[in-house]
Amino acid sequence: MVLVGLVAARPAGADNSAPAKGEIEIVYLSTPGHDQAIAGVRVGIADDNGTGRFLGQSFRLNEVAVSDEKVETDPSWSLIVADLLAPQLLALADLPAMHDATILDVATADDALRQQSCRANVLHILPSRAMLADALMQYLVVKNWRRIMLLVGNEPGDALYAEAIRRAAKKFPVSIVADRKWSFNPAAQQADTGHFQVNAEVAEATRGEDYDVLVVADEAGNFGGQLAYRTDKPRPIAGTQGMTPTAWSPVFDEYASTQLQNRFQREAHRPMTARDYAGWLAARAIGEAATRSGKTDPQAIGTYMRSSGFELAGYKGAPLSFRPWDGQLRQPVLLVDDRSLVSISPQPGFLHQFDELDTLGVDQPETQCRLK
Repeated sequence: MVLVGLVAARPAGADNSAPAKGEIEIVYLSTPGHDQAIAGVRVGIADDNGTGRFLGQSFRLNEVAVSDEKVETDPSWSLIVADLLAPQLLALADLPAMHDATILDVATADDALRQQSCRANVLHILPSRAMLADALMQYLVVKNWRRIMLLVGNEPGDALYAEAIRRAAKKFPVSIVADRKWSFNPAAQQADTGHFQVNAEVAEATRGEDYDVLVVADEAGNFGGQLAYRTDKPRPIAGTQGMTPTAWSPVFDEYASTQLQNRFQREAHRPMTARDYAGWLAARAIGEAATRSGKTDPQAIGTYMRSSGFELAGYKGAPLSFRPWDGQLRQPVLLVDDRSLVSISPQPGFLHQFDELDTLGVDQPETQCRLK
């Protein structure tokens, strides 16, 4: 159970000064050890300030760490970048004082948060699992690799990823010729001569049905990295390992993305990950909405972000915007391996009545989200 409360003053360590005229406060809310987007947020706010100074706007970051058990908030917070797990995110969004806030979720890919558990005051930055799965299935269709084996881990996230793959396979369609659970010991590789056991286990798990691609659902990385070169048949691997659908990758260098990659590397002294990119996008979405609207009022900025006129450049070849029916950020999805960009979805030929980016994920006619 997650408890969420209001406090009259900001938590210890936060910036307690009131915003100056023309200053826009962005609150970054995370739990200790779960602050994977903060480096991207910092770079994004630096970019915001680079543009905002010409309009008399400035952006201030207020970094706040909260406990796993109780999320304490300040009623003055209106623009929040939330690096929180799903229960904490929902508890935060449901606070009466957060009704008019804009909460940008940079941590979750849960489809439920975009569907039956959606909230009107939450915008989602990372692609949902449904978007990731659709991006992968589109590429398999283009390659005519329409027969897959699905291998699913034992973690809760693995089950959710697998469900997204099953949904996408029906949508495009792709045939799942075998749907199997991984049931072996992930620590086997660490034992003496453990590679012999792993070879035997992977071969056994992938034996039988013929297929074009082995699709893996292993978000925790318990076994997916051990599959290559050990499967019963010589087949490519995709999903959470192998060729992976993702929002961002250090290997991506198209559409002038090298500028952002290099800028982040200088500031953070490491490559930019998908979570870093989500943090950057969240900060930039606020900055772009403020710049385009000419407003510094947080509610006006949030309203503009949700409007049909809002667009955000994300270095992926297409303008990004928020879907009005579930708050999800539309965006292309990269398909990468450890060393290279393989492709970008939506794939050519996958058309949509309004926006080709809406071929990825849950479209408006099928949404279960009822924003209030």
